[in-house]
Amino acid sequence: MNLASYSRPNKKIVIAVDGFSSCGKSTFAKMVAAHMGYIFIDTGAMYRAVTLYAIEHDCVERGILNEERLVGELDNIHISFRFNPERGASDIYINDEWVEGKIRTITVSNLVSAVSAIGEVRARLVALQQEMGRDKGVVMDGRDIGTVVFPNAEMKIFMTADPEVRAERRYKELLAKGEEVCREEIVENIRQRDHLDQTRTISPLRKADDAIVLDNGGMTLEEELEWFQERLREVLGA
Repeated sequence: MNLASYSRPNKKIVIAVDGFSSCGKSTFAKMVAAHMGYIFIDTGAMYRAVTLYAIEHDCVERGILNEERLVGELDNIHISFRFNPERGASDIYINDEWVEGKIRTITVSNLVSAVSAIGEVRARLVALQQEMGRDKGVVMDGRDIGTVVFPNAEMKIFMTADPEVRAERRYKELLAKGEEVCREEIVENIRQRDHLDQTRTISPLRKADDAIVLDNGGMTLEEELEWFQERLREVLGA
C-alpha cells in the first residue's frame, strides 16, 4: 500500500478510534498511525494484558473473576509497549514479559469485558492512556477513547460491522495462528461482548456525539484508508 500518496497535517492531533470488538480497529488504527507518522496505542491490548495477568495469577477460578483479588494486584501490573521492527508496530509487555502472543486467545476474550468493567482497572489504565497521549500525535483505539480518555480529541471515529462479519474475521485470525476454535463459540463471544460492553456501568461503549461512523463490513483496508483521508480533510477544514 502506498501511504506516500497521502498528505499529513502540519499540526499534531489525537485520533480516537472506538467501536465494537473484532471490527479491525487495531489494524485500521495502526495503518492510520503509519500514514500520519503517529504513535499507535492499542488500549484493547492493555485490558487484555490485565485479563491475562488475572488468569495467570489466581484471580480467576472456574471461569469466574475474583474482582477484589485482581484490584489488590493492580500495583504489581506494569504495562509497557516496545516497538517491534519485524511487525512495524509496538508489542505489549507485562512486567517486562512479552505477552503479545498470549493476549489474543478465546480464554482471554471471554473474560476481558468483565475485567474492563472494574472501576479501579479502568481508572488505572485511562490515566496511563492519557499520559501516553499528552503530547498528541497519537492514534488510540479502544471502547471509550472519544468519550472518556480523550473527549476533546480532534478526530473521533466509531467503527462497526455486522457480528457475523466480525466473527468470520476473528475465526480466520485464530485459525491462522494455529488455534483450534469453534466458529459458533466466536459468534457467541462477540455477541456477549457487545452486550457487556454496551451495558456496563462504568464507561460503556457508545458513539461520541461528534464521532464519524465507519461501517467497514464490506471494505478493504485500502478503501478504509481512502475513507479516512477524506474524513481527515473534512475535520481539518482542508
